[in-house]
Amino acid sequence: MMLQSIALDNPSLAVEGAMEVQRGADHIRVRRLPAWTQAQSPEPAFDLMAAMGSGVRLCFATDADRIEIDVLVTGLQFAGEARRPVTFDLLVNGSRHAREATGAGHTIIADGADVRFEAGGPSTVAFGGLGSGTKQIALWLPQSAMVEILALRIPAAARIASHDRAPQRWAHYGSSISHGMEAAGPSETWPAIAAQQIGAELTNLGFAGQCHLDGFVARALRDGGFDAISLKLGANIVAGDTLRRRTFASGVHGFIDTIREGAPSVPILLVSPIFSPLIDPVPGPLQRVPGGGYRRPDRPDAAADGALALADVRAILKDLAARRQAAGDANLFYLDGTAMFAEADASMMPDQLHPDADGHRIMARRFAGAATVQTWFAAAKARP
Repeated sequence: MMLQSIALDNPSLAVEGAMEVQRGADHIRVRRLPAWTQAQSPEPAFDLMAAMGSGVRLCFATDADRIEIDVLVTGLQFAGEARRPVTFDLLVNGSRHAREATGAGHTIIADGADVRFEAGGPSTVAFGGLGSGTKQIALWLPQSAMVEILALRIPAAARIASHDRAPQRWAHYGSSISHGMEAAGPSETWPAIAAQQIGAELTNLGFAGQCHLDGFVARALRDGGFDAISLKLGANIVAGDTLRRRTFASGVHGFIDTIREGAPSVPILLVSPIFSPLIDPVPGPLQRVPGGGYRRPDRPDAAADGALALADVRAILKDLAARRQAAGDANLFYLDGTAMFAEADASMMPDQLHPDADGHRIMARRFAGAATVQTWFAAAKARP
């Protein structure tokens, strides 16, 4: 089959879900936060997570029966474990047509405080059997790797055009549970599934290990022009013991105040943590165990010193939302995270911290079906 190359700066190719896109005829590089935030980034781990492709997709319409892309990926591996799977999902008219993986590319290996880099090369990912007629294409990039797109090819007689977009743009901020490396594929993280179910264009700002109320994230959300915003807060703060009872509520108030400076009426959904047996009744921090899993040091006086457990965070966020609502913020909504994933679901949490692939699907279904979520998103759709 004769194939033609499509210039990657073709205006019919849209990159959705990334706030920073660098592109030319022969490359597309993405970062989920704007470039200016990098100067304020606290550490390399944050930059790595922001550059991973969770929720990012290449969208266009085409009559092509086959699509090929050349990519250079940078995957993540923890010492003593296999490299995180690097998979691409191709959706045709909103339904997953195929999932393809690559084991090539660079690898960042984290061994405690030691980080090393193993160089690799590009690879080609191909999708065939797409059928005749014009269809809407969404190529979801891996949620567990950085990706540089190097080339896109379709049959010589095929054409591309701009894709159809959902009218409401939803930005979601959260931790590794929202980042979704444990999901079956990039289109099956819980925010990705939920976005498809409620009919939203998703920007997933879930950053594994890095959801700590950073001010530059609040400013990016404030200035991003989103129609709906959700904030799933607390898991990283408890697991890292980075804020205490005295400072957590103040930090959340400040984060929301920053968003409200530029988006005074955008519906904001505040979501408390899902259940985790390790840190639900008692404070963190958590330490990663070589080979996988986590342990919690014995700290009998931690709660008395103001350290937070997930149950404490839920109580604080519920009270905070009620206070802001009473003060006049009619577009702030609250969802208890255990309505998405509760103690009864713990069998779907193999490491006692992250839901597995089935857990992501259940979380998405419960989120999209929650009355509070439906009210929140209805408010977004009702905005002029």
